[in-house]
Amino acid sequence: MSDSDLMTAFEAGTLDAGRFHHRDHVRLAWLHLRRHPAPVALGRFTSGLRRLAEAAGRADRYHETVTWAYLLLINERMKRGGRAQPWTEFARLNPELLAWRPSILDAYYPAEVLGSDLARRVFVLPKGRGDYATPLPPPGERVG
Repeated sequence: MSDSDLMTAFEAGTLDAGRFHHRDHVRLAWLHLRRHPAPVALGRFTSGLRRLAEAAGRADRYHETVTWAYLLLINERMKRGGRAQPWTEFARLNPELLAWRPSILDAYYPAEVLGSDLARRVFVLPKGRGDYATPLPPPGERVG
């Protein structure tokens, strides 16, 4: 599927969620970042993913921390490599972004943080090793 066709289908909510895999997520984030500044790309990409998950009856699959973290990592790599870099080159130079298991996020987050309800609902900043000693509060409890 061409970049244009992929973006059009994504924005129209017509992608087949069953055939939309991790590599496709990364490519779409990359496309958004090529077309928009990072804050705009983040808004458009997250709202599109939510729509896609809801249309597939899988709204529970959307994960805010995973989505934001990947988009921000992709943005960083794009800035380092140059925005004009074509997808094939970007993918070749950043294979760790394309691997789902193990995930590059394993280097930034303990499994219990990414598995938490809080991380699914809101973006949780990555912390240094050992900084997660204080457990996350239960859902509904105020943080801070």
